[in-house]
Amino acid sequence: MYQLAKKFLFTKPAEEAHHFTTKNLKRAFKLPFVKSIFKSIYTVNDPRLEREVFGLKFKNPVGLAAGFDKNADYIHEFAGLGFGFIEIGTITPKAQPGNPQPRLFRLPEDEALINRMGFNNNGMKAALANLKKRPNGIIVGGNIGKNKITPNEEATLDYLKCFDTLYPVVDYFVVNVSSPNTPGLRELQDKEPLEALLKELQKANKKKASPKPILLKIAPDLTDAQLDDIIEISHNINLDGIIATNTTISREGLQTTDEELDQIGAGGLSGAPVFERSTEVIQYLRAQNRDIPIIAIGGIMSGEDALKKIAAGATLVQVYTGLIYKGPGLVREINEAILKNA
Repeated sequence: MYQLAKKFLFTKPAEEAHHFTTKNLKRAFKLPFVKSIFKSIYTVNDPRLEREVFGLKFKNPVGLAAGFDKNADYIHEFAGLGFGFIEIGTITPKAQPGNPQPRLFRLPEDEALINRMGFNNNGMKAALANLKKRPNGIIVGGNIGKNKITPNEEATLDYLKCFDTLYPVVDYFVVNVSSPNTPGLRELQDKEPLEALLKELQKANKKKASPKPILLKIAPDLTDAQLDDIIEISHNINLDGIIATNTTISREGLQTTDEELDQIGAGGLSGAPVFERSTEVIQYLRAQNRDIPIIAIGGIMSGEDALKKIAAGATLVQVYTGLIYKGPGLVREINEAILKNA
């Protein structure tokens, strides 16, 4: 069914197609019985899928990655598509429009996307209002970042603002310093500023009555030495988990022509071409630290891909680009693949 819809959606610019899909999904869920029909098609309920990770109980290990529901507008709808958890954001303290359009591009030959969205979102207060109406029974993570106009030396304040505002309404936090689309952001992945940022967040977290898990989302472009720093920092500050990986700035091995890539310009690459490198990062992290939970994202286009991530050391998985190319049936496919290998 989705493949028919996909032919139509791919006639539209990528960002327009995204908004068309999410808005119509919301309209559809307001109709009688539609939610129950979608749940029956896409949801797999089996206790063998349940996972307890960093103190949270996930009904299944397949999540929706950040970027798809930036403002927590569609939690009810995505919960009805079989996901075990949903990550919203990236959320910044103040609303910001992001980079100029067009800023999202399909690479069909590669089953990939290039985006330079630039943390477009309605700000932390809008997300807070939406999450106060979140449904029960679905874990929600809050992916947080800094505003574009905030200099790096003041970035910690932005992350702390988002943390304090969203603390009552999310189940875990993700610190995003790995997007390539906010100028200078990836400089916060360097050991000294990253450790300082995470220490301040953990300090604020410990002051809460019930501290929330804090995870770090990293880029696939890090060297082994930088990954070693991540492992050291995660140990020093008792980081609860790592999300591996964000998009890449690499363009190696693509079927898309150089001419097309030049026309598209800068941005982070996601989808099938990222699979190998992101899996290598997971393997490296797991070899260095046997215990830290790892959420895998990067090129998961099938149930088999998800199993490879888990075999590499992932605890949970997330999808984004795969959802665009394969449709919501991918969530069921992954869960069924996991059950077959249980």
